Amino acid sequence: MMSKILRDLAIDSIKKDLFIPGKTYIPPTQKVFDEEELVYGMQAVLDGWWTEGRFAQKFEKEFAKVCGCRYVTLVNSGSSANLLAITTLTSSVFGERALKPGDEVITVACGFPTTVNPIIQNNLIPVFVDVDLKTKNILIDEMKKAVSSKTKAIMVAHALGNPFLIKEIMKVVKEYNLWFIEDCCDALGAMYDGKPVGTFGDVATYSFYPAHQITMGEGGAIVTNNSLIYRSIRQFRDWGRDCWCKTGHDNTCGKRFGWKLGKLPFGYDHKYIYSQIGYNLKLTDMQAAIGLAQLKKLPLFIKKRRENFQRLKELLSPYEKYFLFSESEKNADPSWFGFMMVIRDSAPFAKRDIVMFLEEKNIGTRSLFAGNLLKHPAYASRKDIRIASDLLNTNIIMERGFWIGVHPGITEEMILYIQKQFQKFIQDMR
Repeated sequence: MMSKILRDLAIDSIKKDLFIPGKTYIPPTQKVFDEEELVYGMQAVLDGWWTEGRFAQKFEKEFAKVCGCRYVTLVNSGSSANLLAITTLTSSVFGERALKPGDEVITVACGFPTTVNPIIQNNLIPVFVDVDLKTKNILIDEMKKAVSSKTKAIMVAHALGNPFLIKEIMKVVKEYNLWFIEDCCDALGAMYDGKPVGTFGDVATYSFYPAHQITMGEGGAIVTNNSLIYRSIRQFRDWGRDCWCKTGHDNTCGKRFGWKLGKLPFGYDHKYIYSQIGYNLKLTDMQAAIGLAQLKKLPLFIKKRRENFQRLKELLSPYEKYFLFSESEKNADPSWFGFMMVIRDSAPFAKRDIVMFLEEKNIGTRSLFAGNLLKHPAYASRKDIRIASDLLNTNIIMERGFWIGVHPGITEEMILYIQKQFQKFIQDMR
């Protein structure tokens, strides 16, 4: 009876507006949901538990199957997942391999800041390499040149859901015994060589912000196949405590009052022994409940994103004279986050011209996040960085690159409207 009442309430609360060309805004990103997410969320509220609980545990189990990893830890955002990924590897349990202040981590400046921020926040040195204009991913030859005696890790994102050349990166990782962190926050569902991205590195991260392939509102996950890394992740996520009990459980180790750690007296409660300088980055069970409902829809969401990308590429291909469209590697199957284009230098218009035009026509646009992170006030004068290549393509993407949406909420009618507006813009520019 209660379940029916919740479902009826959820259905009644969902509004479905008709698309009116030119009047209805076409957002570049958008969450897509139905009554199931609302019912799950209300069930979690009615449980009265609210912190990480049964829905979170079920999500972690189901997500492990989806992403092909053994261990999943939910966190409150993809940015927190990135912070944990780097911080985890500073743990003394990794001995000589533990990341230490002054160690270098190879990354890119063309992307989202929270791929880079954890490197700086852990007193490590980000080493910036340029990206490819077509894939928007790290240039392998430039990456190889960037390796130094101080290099200890590589941390890069699959740009806009487009897998980078993992095989080539793995060769460098193995040759120099480096840590490899895959930022998959934009790439849930993307495949490389028939395997899910996120299964190649030591650690991988995901985001469930509304812009991404599935959403919890806020939320993220960090995954690994390494049990020692998993233990360290849990410690840093949960205040730094040594105890590995799940939320709401006690004495999983069987000797809660039988430990002697640090300089504490024997028998001090293991639930309150801290072995790391940690955080509290857990999420709520309401978020996990919504995410669990979303996870069921993931295959359809990915399929729709790929279809929308291909449709836009087909309809906008007559304008390749003016735009360089994104391409994937031959052994990659992207889970597209957006339809990216870079205006060619021969085009008779600038990025601002077309972006302003599209926005005026209610077609949402986005830059490739920071463009060039090193041009931003927070980073421009920092000394604790190393620039390993000229970042020429990074600057081109910053100056001439933008993208529009491919999310599952975009319909054929919207795509045809987008095509019409591109056609009008190009005609007016001639």
